[in-house]
Amino acid sequence: MTAEFALVLPAAAIVLVMGLALVQLGAVQVRLTDAAADAARLVGRGESADARVAAAHPGATMSVAHRGGLVCVTVSAEVSTGSGPAFPFTGTGCALDDTQAPAP
Repeated sequence: MTAEFALVLPAAAIVLVMGLALVQLGAVQVRLTDAAADAARLVGRGESADARVAAAHPGATMSVAHRGGLVCVTVSAEVSTGSGPAFPFTGTGCALDDTQAPAP
């Protein structure tokens, strides 16, 4: 093994681990956004969305806002990659609010 290889190997390992951590954080963002869209549709139909939000990420919280004929749900979670710092992530989704539709 050459000295150059001995210097490059740890750096390559660090870059690989950091890349995997970023992919993991990106996947969490996608899961939270997907859960928010699903939750907005459920709340818009008058159903409970707590189980869908809880399945997205451990400790995820949900807030609901009614905006005109829409219901918007924001799902938030604190995410850390191992022993590193925790980063706040949010995902938002909106759907038609069928619970406030006028009766025919």
